[in-house]
Amino acid sequence: MKGTRLLTITLSLALLPLGVTLRADEGMWLPSLISQRFPDMQSKGFKLTPEDIYSVNQACLKDAVVLFGSGCTGELVSNDGLLFTNHHCGYSYIQRHSSVEHDYLKDGFWAMKRSEELPNKGLSVSFLDRMEDVTGVILSGYDPSTMTEDQRDSLTRANSRTLTAQVQKEGKGIRASVEALYYGNTYYLFVFRVFRDVRLVGAPPSSIGKFGGDTDNWMWPRHTGDFSIFRVYAGPDNEPAEYSEDNVPYHPRKFLRICTSGVNVGDFTFVYGCPGSTTEYITSPEVRYIAEVSDPQKIALRTQRLDIQKKYMSQDQKVRIQYSSKNASTANAWKKWQGEAKGVAKMKTVQRKQDYENRFNEWAKGTRYEGVVQKIAEAQARRQPYYLAYEYYNEAVRTLEIVQFSASVFSNLSSKSRIEDLSRSFYKDYCQSIDEEIFEAMLTSFDRNIPEEFKPAFFKEKLSEFGSVAAWRDDVYARTLFKDPDKVLALGEADTDRVKADPAYEIYSQFYNWYEQTLRPVITETTRDLRPLHREYMQGQMDFEKGKAFYPDANLTLRVAYGNVKGYSPADGITYKPVSTLKGIIEKDNPDIFDYNIPQTLRDIYAEGGHDDQPVCFLATNHTTGGNSGSPVLNAYGDLIGINFDRVWEGTMSDIVYDPDVCRNISLDVRYLLFNIKYIGHADYLFDEMEFVTR
Repeated sequence: MKGTRLLTITLSLALLPLGVTLRADEGMWLPSLISQRFPDMQSKGFKLTPEDIYSVNQACLKDAVVLFGSGCTGELVSNDGLLFTNHHCGYSYIQRHSSVEHDYLKDGFWAMKRSEELPNKGLSVSFLDRMEDVTGVILSGYDPSTMTEDQRDSLTRANSRTLTAQVQKEGKGIRASVEALYYGNTYYLFVFRVFRDVRLVGAPPSSIGKFGGDTDNWMWPRHTGDFSIFRVYAGPDNEPAEYSEDNVPYHPRKFLRICTSGVNVGDFTFVYGCPGSTTEYITSPEVRYIAEVSDPQKIALRTQRLDIQKKYMSQDQKVRIQYSSKNASTANAWKKWQGEAKGVAKMKTVQRKQDYENRFNEWAKGTRYEGVVQKIAEAQARRQPYYLAYEYYNEAVRTLEIVQFSASVFSNLSSKSRIEDLSRSFYKDYCQSIDEEIFEAMLTSFDRNIPEEFKPAFFKEKLSEFGSVAAWRDDVYARTLFKDPDKVLALGEADTDRVKADPAYEIYSQFYNWYEQTLRPVITETTRDLRPLHREYMQGQMDFEKGKAFYPDANLTLRVAYGNVKGYSPADGITYKPVSTLKGIIEKDNPDIFDYNIPQTLRDIYAEGGHDDQPVCFLATNHTTGGNSGSPVLNAYGDLIGINFDRVWEGTMSDIVYDPDVCRNISLDVRYLLFNIKYIGHADYLFDEMEFVTR
């Protein structure tokens, strides 16, 4: 995944502000520079100081917020390392602990004492220790008049390695990274303390934690109890340590108090989390490509895969458990892309950016920035057909499970233990019938939509040999050794040639070679050409609009976004209130539909009366994106009032362009989390370690 993420990021390197003053509540701000936003935050009701948000000299809110795993956020809510995040952030770990006998996805999981908390191999949480501008250090030795772009890259990488290596000697569990902001005009050092013993404490049934499923995903009103509970463990010295039975609950520098007063329309809110990736500054050709080419093509491919998975999941409980996490992961971006394309079109974003580019070009005449917009457009035009072919490779070919598994095994033929681990993980969650149907669907789409000049010779030869994708598929799955766990476990270093000749691995290697030889060189070349243009253009934007506050695009580093509780009107005659309640869950309840079949316990609680107005979720105007899942939503005093988990569908284009009228983040009201702990999990002993306040 990391390799594909790098290529995905490079598509969004062209930078272009919208050319207007920042809209209300737009922006994902660096905590270390939050004092620049403080007057605006105060005017909207914020009651704390900048040092309460970020400080290196005293405990502050940043010390209660973590990067959860590699793509979510979590928050500490007790002095014993208790951590809240989203159910969908913990989903894959809950799934790994689940089986037909112990279906924690279906039934939920609650540890009734700490000895019952479940360890999670590979899961870590990262606390930000500090962040600092290191532009001078990273660019030390750079001479723009004599050095090429490749030489600049080599220099910045070398300086970054030297700096991070020095920092990582500071103590246990220290991880340091240098991140380029504003497309290489600024560099920041981020120093984290990483804890690798993180245990599952509690999770509601999926009928609560995933209530509404794909139907409700990205939608409002929302009634999803999207939370899971973990605990961070440390060594006896309270420092990061690998998993051990001797580890003890971590005592953080700061944990969040929980406000039980609830929210009202207009209340100040801020989200403190790790937004993953945004492209707020991309150019008009890039927006057009995303909304009119890339999104529709990827949506079509994922629709086919989702339909195939769901068909088998509905027929077999074992398959439902095996593919729950895979299906949810596939569906998440699938639905987001639909809203994104629609929102970009509705806002006429392409035209608005073109208008701005025209104004910028007029201003840039006679300056160092003259012609930079045109040069970027030309490079993007060269890049686009190759990148589309890459996206098909990524969304079609690389989704064939047995093909990707064969590559993983081949890379580990020298390690019997590694092959055993890979096999155990793969076959536990593998259904060959699903994989076979997806094989035919994906490669048929590849054949139909990729121009002849971009198709690999190997692909054409196979279709000529077998006459159809279906016949080719039948041959692959009839002959591949990777469908047989015993044959895979028997493999070793001496079997290199045997694996190379396997039809599943042959598909992997031939397509990979095609990517390496045909696509990657052009993508790499155009990326190299674009990099200095993007950097120059970013500086041009700042010079063109000196009065504008520019926030850097999200890159999974800690940020602050602030706003207020507010509903919205997505269309004429429709107005949404900003709070949903338990009453809405009961109204949606349907035992005949898996995603809406709530636990009988919840029905009984509601029938007893007194819970009609139990809050479930709420809306606010905070600017969020992927990675903000699990982020704490705080009130004006820094108390926890909710957990961010989604955005409204009409506002998913906020990764590209923010619309204050419809861009809303969706958060779980923390009071519904507490409700579930008490009434569904019967684990209210956890309340003893939390601190509660009312406002």
